[in-house]
Amino acid sequence: MRTGQDLELSHVTKRYGQTVAVRDINHVFTNGTYVCLLGPSGCGKSTTLRMIAGHETISDGSILLDGTDVSHLPPAKRGTAMMFQSYALFPHLSVRDNVAFSLRMQGQDKALRHKAANEMLELVDMIHLADRLPAQLSGGQQQRVALARALVTKPRVLLLDEPLSALDPFLRIRVRGELKRLQRELGISFIHVTHGQDEALALADECVVMNNAVIEQSGPAREVFSRPRTEFVARFMGGHNVIDLNGGRYALRADGVHFATAGLPATVRTIEYQGNHVAVTSTTGDDTEVLALIPEETFFANPKNPGDAVGLAWDEGRLHRLQA
Repeated sequence: MRTGQDLELSHVTKRYGQTVAVRDINHVFTNGTYVCLLGPSGCGKSTTLRMIAGHETISDGSILLDGTDVSHLPPAKRGTAMMFQSYALFPHLSVRDNVAFSLRMQGQDKALRHKAANEMLELVDMIHLADRLPAQLSGGQQQRVALARALVTKPRVLLLDEPLSALDPFLRIRVRGELKRLQRELGISFIHVTHGQDEALALADECVVMNNAVIEQSGPAREVFSRPRTEFVARFMGGHNVIDLNGGRYALRADGVHFATAGLPATVRTIEYQGNHVAVTSTTGDDTEVLALIPEETFFANPKNPGDAVGLAWDEGRLHRLQA
């Protein structure tokens, strides 16, 4: 449902000389949702985020927030805030003063800006380290300070540019849970750029998949994963096979493939144990690779080895036809 607080991109294009980085994008980011922009390197996702933030000028089109064109406003006047991949904390300022810095630039007195900074540090569970310097913090702690600093201006939209990429895998999972919690508590829109499909599926109310400067598909995370429109989306989101059948091209989820005596003849190429399932890649007679995710107990009840002949089968209802 559209609301007055929605962020809308209308025919937004970005050119660098003869190169088009973003081509005629039209999209509405619904207020209060967690949106992940994802796609391969160079697809235009970070450029789109920087244009929303005001750190890149747009070549054509407009960016509207609450019905107002903010395209030509400076970043601080847009109602958006951006959290950068590098965190960019001031090394000589305490955690509290880092968070309060933008309020200081606005001319707020010390007591007010420290009160606001303390509220944000409470929100991200960092108030106990408010007097430390950034160098005395871990990477995850620095990330929380950067998040508090972005939120202290009370933006209507928070923009996050690959905010978890510098964290180790264990911490990344923990922090993404905190991001989702914060977004729900604050009730504002988060627009989060990532190239990680797992990250997007874990966080997003809406996934926006970009490729070659355009939006290839957008929608609820489960829909984009389960019903990819194009071969690119099916392959990029992972967990799918793309197969040709009866003159059409279809996506078939790897967890929908199983072994059957009367199935499509194939030869096992690789086997990878992945904990709760085993990833088995086989090749059919026409050299099509098919990935099957076999439940662990099922696989080890009748294990296969590279070079074994197998039959591959699936429920016809699991096939999803792709756009040409």
